[in-house]
Amino acid sequence: MSNIRKAFENGKAFIPFITCGYPDLETTGKVVRAAVENGADIIELGIPFSDPTAEGPVIQKANIRALEGGVTTDKIFDFVRELRRDVKIPLVFMTYANVVFSYGTEKFIKTCSEIGIDGIIIPELPFEEKDEFEPTCDKYGVDLISLIAPTSDKRIATIAKNSKGFIYVVSSLGVTGTRSEITTDIGSIVKVIRENTDIPCAVGFGISTPAQAQKMASLSDGAIVGSAIIKIIEKNPENSAKAVGEYVKSMKNAL
Repeated sequence: MSNIRKAFENGKAFIPFITCGYPDLETTGKVVRAAVENGADIIELGIPFSDPTAEGPVIQKANIRALEGGVTTDKIFDFVRELRRDVKIPLVFMTYANVVFSYGTEKFIKTCSEIGIDGIIIPELPFEEKDEFEPTCDKYGVDLISLIAPTSDKRIATIAKNSKGFIYVVSSLGVTGTRSEITTDIGSIVKVIRENTDIPCAVGFGISTPAQAQKMASLSDGAIVGSAIIKIIEKNPENSAKAVGEYVKSMKNAL
């Protein structure tokens, strides 16, 4: 069983997303460790990209700031090596196909395996094109995590049957970002997933409050939060690790 699946064994999983290098890698390290100390089950690390099509304005801005600060894929790999000295929970990269291609797919995924990355999420990768990455991921024991969106419709069963690690259920159409309410019928999507696989699924896009997280986790196996965490880092430049830690604790308690 993959480490990612094990992370769902102790109840509902809380998965914070953090953009690497926003505002700098030192802060990212402190924020990740604070999240782990306060109950995060998996950490999703964003590798910044100049054109992050799935992201809303908050994470887009964090991507640009990180890139302007000189973050590169190699620096992030070194950062993860350092993080792995004491961070034991599963770590997942979220990045774009371009980042992987330009680095070299085999080299990128092999390095992920060597530094202790458990899975990768490529949000713009259509299910039908996952063969560009999946054989290499399988070769190096890195889970290629599938996304299921409200528009996946008749493909939900097929995607679910072929999933690894966990399934990222996209709560809303459009891009990432906090939403006042989530109106998608998550329950019916999860029902189809459950009929086709026992792989856990977690809901992301738009979750920001403990009440939303609780609702989404009651329908699935966990909740993923990104934009709300990036906003906390933005609002608390001096003390972002403590602020994120408190937020993660409140979200984990809600689950």
